Amino acid sequence: MEGWDPSTKSTLTQIPLLGTKAGPRDGAGWTQRLKEEYKALIAYTQMNKSNDNDWFRISAANPEGTRWTGKCWYVHNLLKYEFDLQFDIPVTYPATAPELELPQLDGKTQKPSFWYSACTLFGTSSMACS
Repeated sequence: MEGWDPSTKSTLTQIPLLGTKAGPRDGAGWTQRLKEEYKALIAYTQMNKSNDNDWFRISAANPEGTRWTGKCWYVHNLLKYEFDLQFDIPVTYPATAPELELPQLDGKTQKPSFWYSACTLFGTSSMACS
């Protein structure tokens, strides 16, 4: 976590680390990794709700946990902007980070760099922090 700002460090210390390094091709290992992903997402979502910082919902769109969909939103000047969120878990995950898609913003924003460096330790929950 060298070089990260104190707020990000504080947030990440409250999210459970993922110990299983397995991807969708790894059978039982992937099942264990998926359980860890859910625990981290639940912890992060609960933390956001308790801090009145609730800004996204995601869930696995298929039983294998390789396709995820949801919504994210941002409030600016009392206007709520809501976007669809989707991503596929690459077969080489966690070595390769998923590419987040906000279809309404496609081609209008750059991708967050933090996620690419943290996906191995924090999984899908770290992308929400960036």
